[in-house]
Amino acid sequence: MNINQIYDELLLQIDKSRMIRDASMKDYTSFKAGGNAALLVLPGTVEELSYALKVLSEHEIKHMVIGNGTNLLVKDSGYQGVILRMGEAFQEIKVIGERLEAGAGVLLSAAAREAYNASLTGFEFAAGIPGTIGGAVFMNAGAYDGEISQIIESTEILSKDGSHVFTLQKEELELSYRHSMIQRTGDILLKAAFRLEQGNQDKINERMKELAVRRTQKQPLSYPSAGSFFKRPHNHFAGKLIQDAGLSGLTLRGAQVSPLHSGFLINTGGATATDIIDLMEIVKSTVFEEFGIILEPEVRIIGE
Repeated sequence: MNINQIYDELLLQIDKSRMIRDASMKDYTSFKAGGNAALLVLPGTVEELSYALKVLSEHEIKHMVIGNGTNLLVKDSGYQGVILRMGEAFQEIKVIGERLEAGAGVLLSAAAREAYNASLTGFEFAAGIPGTIGGAVFMNAGAYDGEISQIIESTEILSKDGSHVFTLQKEELELSYRHSMIQRTGDILLKAAFRLEQGNQDKINERMKELAVRRTQKQPLSYPSAGSFFKRPHNHFAGKLIQDAGLSGLTLRGAQVSPLHSGFLINTGGATATDIIDLMEIVKSTVFEEFGIILEPEVRIIGE
């Protein structure tokens, strides 16, 4: 079954205004680079997402679920499958006592702001991470000595074939450095609940401002990127290894190793996905030659 036939079948339950054929993924990823997806679907409800997953699974059509696209790069050749984006339909957020519940499409910055408004502390570390709840749980996102595993309580999950919804508690998520069991199973997070603590609103705000200043000073926020490009090697920091290898500021066509933070690969203007991937390979090979350490991308790279 081809993409046009899949499109027609999805139209039975999903409005055509929420489906884009030959979608430019540079418009849906923070790198602002890369190729097109054969079909992009923006489910309007859990039921639509479930239906789409059932159709795609039954016909064995290649597909993946994304959030804000802040940890994703689509190769210039494109993705010849279907991408499902968790958007506005999954942005419900509420606070009950010391418990914050957020849909998979909620931005981490919005969740942190909601926690602040309720004088709840624990979410400050995530305020500047440019991703969604779904992506953050998927990779156990973290920054500044905090990570999702420290505050998450439970999750609501949709099976990868769209057939049923179930709950997983924190201990069932297999959370470790940049990892969760969702990466292994392919199931999809619908919402998550976080256990926070009552705090002083002024102190919470002060901490969020402090981290924002540190990010501004140390990260190239004015350029498109996917944040820290590489995972942290055991007992090392990727950015320091790259800097010590003399690669800070290295430019390849439109891509560059950020002079401000060597752990970031940035799009200085007009970079293609190929530029970024080629630069990644140069960095990996150079660091390996210098230090014998293999850098592993944290960014998901997909496509043909």
